[in-house]
This record gives sequence, structure tokens and C-alpha cells, in this order.
Amino acid sequence: MSKPGISVEASERGEEIRLGGKLGGMSLRKQVLTLAMWPLMEQVLAFFVGMTDIFIAGHMVEGAERVAVLDAMGLGGYVGWFINIFQGAVATGVMALVSRATGARDEPLANRGLGQGLWLGTAAGLVAFFALEYGGIHLIQWMGLTPAAAVEAKTYIGMLAWTGPVAGGMFAVNAALRGSGDTRTPFMAMLVVNVVNMACSVLLVFGPEPFGGMGVKGIALGTVIGWAAGLVTVVVMLALKKREGLKWTRRGLAFHGETVMRIWRVGVPQAFEIAGMWTIHSFGIRVISGLAEEGALGAHFIAIRLESMSFLPGFAIAAAASALTGQYLGAGSKEMAVKVVRFCWKFAVILMGVMGVFFVVAREWLIGVMAPGSVVHLDLAAPLLVVCAFTQPLFATCMILKTTMRGAGATKMVMRAAFGSMLFSRVLVLGVLAHFGWISLTGVWIVFGFDLLTQVIIFIRLHFRGKWLDAKV
Repeated sequence: MSKPGISVEASERGEEIRLGGKLGGMSLRKQVLTLAMWPLMEQVLAFFVGMTDIFIAGHMVEGAERVAVLDAMGLGGYVGWFINIFQGAVATGVMALVSRATGARDEPLANRGLGQGLWLGTAAGLVAFFALEYGGIHLIQWMGLTPAAAVEAKTYIGMLAWTGPVAGGMFAVNAALRGSGDTRTPFMAMLVVNVVNMACSVLLVFGPEPFGGMGVKGIALGTVIGWAAGLVTVVVMLALKKREGLKWTRRGLAFHGETVMRIWRVGVPQAFEIAGMWTIHSFGIRVISGLAEEGALGAHFIAIRLESMSFLPGFAIAAAASALTGQYLGAGSKEMAVKVVRFCWKFAVILMGVMGVFFVVAREWLIGVMAPGSVVHLDLAAPLLVVCAFTQPLFATCMILKTTMRGAGATKMVMRAAFGSMLFSRVLVLGVLAHFGWISLTGVWIVFGFDLLTQVIIFIRLHFRGKWLDAKV
């Protein structure tokens, strides 16, 4: 029996299905642009927060101290990614469930996905907190940082771990909203996160006593305060919401085992995938920190931050593509789901390719903004941006195809496909080259690029085979 407003016959004939809500009367292009606009602005804000953190770190000390601080911040960036492993898995499961429910016009299920996601996301953040609280020092030791950088890293990571619970809850709520087609509310909440983060970080590092002078601890504390403010904001905005769409309900917030298991079933493979990716990337960081080139880790982190500019449109388009893919599959149209993915794929490749050209042309100026007057970081990071330019279309392809497969619920498929390439390139090849001392920082990035190329070939094949369209949520 079909759901209200959904024509099964139209789906079987391959006709376009009309989605519910404000997206229903729009063309595909307008649907993508509408859903991508707010995530793009959100990504821009997040980028400026990251830039602000590096700007603060690069200006609060000079010389050898700056090298140590930037190396510590580089490790801190990967620790932030670790925090996102578990809560990102929950968010993926929540988005897949809510987008399917929205497409099928099942409002009670969507509200349950929202409520259960809040609790699961918070719990996932607590797991990340305790893992860093008790394992952070071992991670720092394994990375092989200099003694000065290790001290800074311990301080930074110890404070950053507190973002886990609040960010976990907010990740899940925002994912539910995006899955329902509401990308504006998550943007407003993230606006609060980023503005509060930047203001507090600047105050706690450069402000007058008793606030200022906290160094990297102040940067991390500003991040914690920002996420806490954002979670309060999105919870209150949903509580005050009166129009149709996702909302807090008693039944949604009460424990519901079946809904938890549906989120869990989609999210667990994602957790294993991202945890595996994090471990593999950590090996790469270990290789970089062991290079003879002084400041290599800091230069790597600077290049990563600059490269993230190209991810702004990429992630925004991927977020829109994932939500629309889930909604069209929930509405019973595989044809429109595929059409969404391919439209967004082309769009992302073009935009990120243009950004790659910009990286080459403006590389010296960009690095100078991040680490003013640092010849060491300029010499090391400039070649990385050239490599980065060539890999942008590859990143765009992986980003769209992986995200839409996850949005469809095919997280196991993504996990299996990603691991093979990464283990071969980023562990075996990189490990052998590092063992014999045959690699530089630029060489490490070239190996990363080879891995991306391999993944692109794998995921294009998976996309056109189409089995991801049959994933169960």
C-alpha cells in the first residue's frame, strides 16, 4: 500500500516524484541549491573558525615556540576528527532514517529519529571524551612529537575532549534536520557555535586578565563553549517551532529500541569506517612527524586547513545530495535518487576544480596569512598546494559518491570499499617508503593522491552497479 501523496505507478514508470513540503514544487537544480545554500554558509563559518584558531596560534608566539604550537595544533586537528568518529556515525544513521521517513511522509518516525538521535549522539560524544581522557597521552607519545610540541598538545587535547558530549548531541540533531530538508536551522545553530568560538578563543588568548593568556588551552576552551552554546540554541529553536516538520515530542524522546537499532544498523559500519580511516591517517601523521624536515607537521596542517576551502562547496553539495537521495528513495524513486547524485557530482567537480587552480596561483599569499614570516612553513607547504590542486576533482568524486551512498544507508558497502585502497596506499606503500627514508612531505601527499585516485575508480564502479540503492534503513 502506498503512502499518501506517493504514486507507486509513477515511480515504476521512472517519472519524477513530487516531494513533500517546500521542495515539492521545485526543479532538481533548485532543490539542490536550496538545501546546499545554508550548509555552504555553515562551512564558510567553520572554515573561518579553523583559520582563526591557526591565526591565533601563529601570532601568539614566534620562532621555535611557534613551530611547537603549530605542530600541536596539527595533532589537535586529527584529535578533533577522532571526536567526530562516533557522533558522526550516529548522525549518518539519523540522517538516513529521517530522510527516508520524510520522503515516505511518516512524521512520527522522523520525530523518533530526532529524539533518539539526541541521546545516541550525546552518548557517542561521552565515549570519545573518555577515550581521549585516558588515551590522549599515549597518542601523543606514539606520534613522536618534540617535547615542546607534546606539552602543548597535551594541554590542547585535554580541553578539546570536553566538546565530545555537546557536539555529539548537536551533530545528531542537525543531521535529523538536514534529513528532513531543513538546512536553515542547523546553520543558525552553527552560526552561534562559530561566533561564540571565535570570540571566546580570542578573549582567552589575547584578552585582559583574568581571561587572557591561556595559550592553546584558551583556543580549545573557546571551542568547548561554542559547541555548548550551539546545542542549547538548536534545542530551543526546535522547542519553539510551531510549523510542520520535525519537532520534539514525548514519544520521540522516550526510549524506542527499534528506532535505536535502525540508527545503529546504519551508523555502526560508518563508525568502523571512520575509525579505520582515522587510524590509517594517524599512521600518516606519525610518518610526517618523523620526517627530518623541521616543521613538517605544522606545514601539513596549514595545507590541510587551506585545502578545506575547497571542501566548503563540496560538503554543502554533498549534504544536499544525501538528504535528497534519502528522500527520493523513501518516496520510492530510485531513478530520481540516481539523477540527484549525478547532477551533484558534476557540480562539485567543477567548483572544487576551480578552487584547485586558485590554490596554485595564490599559494604563497595563503601560506603567508597562516604563518606570517615563516620561511620554513612556506617552503614546505607551497608544493603541497600544487599536489592539492590536481586532487580536487578526485576529492569531489569521493565526497559525493560516498556521502550519497551513506545517505541511502549503504554504509557497509562504503566501509569495505574504502579500506582496501587506504590500507595499501597509506599504510603499506607509505610505510615502506618511510622505513627506507625515501619520502619527503610532498611525497607523502603524492601517496595520498594515489589513494584518492584508486578510491575514485572503486566508487564510480559501485555507483554504476547500483546495489547501494537497495540498502535497508
